[in-house]
Amino acid sequence: MHQFTIQPIFGSANWELAGYNIAFTNSAMWMLISTVVLWIFVAGGMRRELVPGRWQMSVEFFTGFIDDMLEANVGKAGRKYVPYIFSLFMFILFANILGLMPLGVVGIHPFTFTSHFTVTGVLAILSFAIVLVVGFWKHGFHFFSLFIPSGTPLPMIPIIFPIELISFLVRPFSLGLRLFVAMMAGHVLLEVLSSFVIDGTNAGVGFAALVGIPSFILMVGICALEILVAGIQAYVFALLTSLYINDAENLH
Repeated sequence: MHQFTIQPIFGSANWELAGYNIAFTNSAMWMLISTVVLWIFVAGGMRRELVPGRWQMSVEFFTGFIDDMLEANVGKAGRKYVPYIFSLFMFILFANILGLMPLGVVGIHPFTFTSHFTVTGVLAILSFAIVLVVGFWKHGFHFFSLFIPSGTPLPMIPIIFPIELISFLVRPFSLGLRLFVAMMAGHVLLEVLSSFVIDGTNAGVGFAALVGIPSFILMVGICALEILVAGIQAYVFALLTSLYINDAENLH
């Protein structure tokens, strides 16, 4: 579908570096826009006014929200991960919401880059890499004890260990897949409903009343649901990342 197609923009289709195409695409542009919006959002809330305004209160609310989530899941040690989890959460949130805008920027149609597994997969691998680095840095090879639940009988270890290891290695795949599927499914549903509205309207008054109008009303509801899903998926991604960090920090 056209709305999921990655295309070079600004005449960059033939840009190459060491034999690789490095074209600046619509996906890259919306990543840049999301990053800039996130930077502006944070910068606007760092005034540290005695009586904070709405902008500063918004930044402090989200920062406190992430801080509380990490403290609940990781403990006091989770506070040092607040900058990363906050940035991850807000980046995904802005990406999801900007992709729902009805109007584009500088003539480029809104593009939800979190609907591509290549993007969500990289974010998941980055989070997973942090877990591995922290786990081995703090616990060394004792980190492998994570794959052997406490109290496991000795004869069961050769069976339990590979199962737990495979489950652990699948985490980045499932983490990236969940966000990718949720965002793509919502946009595909809106695309289908919009085709019902257009085709029903073009078919005449009768079809417009039977198909077009109900589909349009449903589209409005789905759009509202998509905004909710945009926030929920950003939260789920940040929450699961904090839980994985807890495994590395609080290994028993």
